[in-house]
Amino acid sequence: MLTIKSFIVNSIEENCYVVSDETKEAVIIDCGTQTKEEFQVIDDYIRSQQLRPTHLLNTHGHFDHIWGDGFVYDAYGLKPEIHPDDLFLYENVTDQFLTILHRAIPITLPSVGRLFEPDDVISWGTHQFKVIASPGHTPGGVCFLCEEESVLFTGDTIFRHAIGRTDLPYGNTDAMQSSLIRHILTLPKTIRIFPGHGEPSTIGEEQRFHGVEFLS
Repeated sequence: MLTIKSFIVNSIEENCYVVSDETKEAVIIDCGTQTKEEFQVIDDYIRSQQLRPTHLLNTHGHFDHIWGDGFVYDAYGLKPEIHPDDLFLYENVTDQFLTILHRAIPITLPSVGRLFEPDDVISWGTHQFKVIASPGHTPGGVCFLCEEESVLFTGDTIFRHAIGRTDLPYGNTDAMQSSLIRHILTLPKTIRIFPGHGEPSTIGEEQRFHGVEFLS
């Protein structure tokens, strides 16, 4: 059984998730902590629950989802795992700050560890995450599906009653629609969605909300 703990972090109010199971192994998804104080709250939770983080997963390379990767590396020695098509975003995060926030922000990030491959599976504890490519918001956006627990971590691909923006640099509306039609909204209705911003939802709820726009 999964324990999912969410933390709302940084000025963009991004959802960072710590996901663990009965083995006490844990994965950290999209650690966007902006400050040491924000990360300390997450670290306190991990230590209080006696968890052992084994993976640092990124759904995509936007700054608000990778901001705290350096804190995770310093605390647990974990290098971020990301889709290769978003590696350029990760490695040029300072350009993102200038383009989106219009200011330079100093940041130190570790080098990337694992680059996701097609049909990749991430094993940890007694569970597995299937990596689902979902380009559109960014070229290398992915979702993480735990089929056993009917849970999907969607980053900025889909939210409750909304989809990810495609008007930012490197966004692609056609790719987003294809990702939703082919890979996301065709999943079982009972799957719970944990997005990169906002409240959780389900595949069934998003099918009803979006109607034939994406399902036709």
